[in-house]
Amino acid sequence: MAAEKLTKKERIQELKKQLEEKNKLAEDRLNQLKYLQADFDNYRKNFEKEKGNIIRLANEKIMKELLVILDDLGRALKENSSNKGLSLLCSNFFKILLNNGLKEIECLGKKFDPNFHEVLSKEQSNNEEGIILEEFQKGFILNSKVIRPSQVKISEKILEENKNG
Repeated sequence: MAAEKLTKKERIQELKKQLEEKNKLAEDRLNQLKYLQADFDNYRKNFEKEKGNIIRLANEKIMKELLVILDDLGRALKENSSNKGLSLLCSNFFKILLNNGLKEIECLGKKFDPNFHEVLSKEQSNNEEGIILEEFQKGFILNSKVIRPSQVKISEKILEENKNG
């Protein structure tokens, strides 16, 4: 009878040991599952971010191509400013571009900034050095990124020697 009880005690201890092992295994699997879930969430977020970047890049490419058309419409409008249909077409086209995140870079009379402007020429002037005097081509920003810098002429300070001599 004592041997039977001892066997039952041993059996209980063995079962407790197995239970501990199974609990440890279950805890390990739960931790693995949590890591997998976190990895999947990170993957999903990165995928969404990458998808957004691809869409932005595609929009940027098409916007650059549409700027050529906008420039052509602007030139045509300068040559024939009395054409109301052309004026309306140009205005509507520009509004569509604006609604899709495009912004014009305002530059005349402002200080030159290499992040937004490209200098094509300089002219001596009584103005402060680096003030934009003329804009040759409009620059544009798409969703806070410069997609085409303004091409400009800037002021260059007149040297004192030139004034006296």
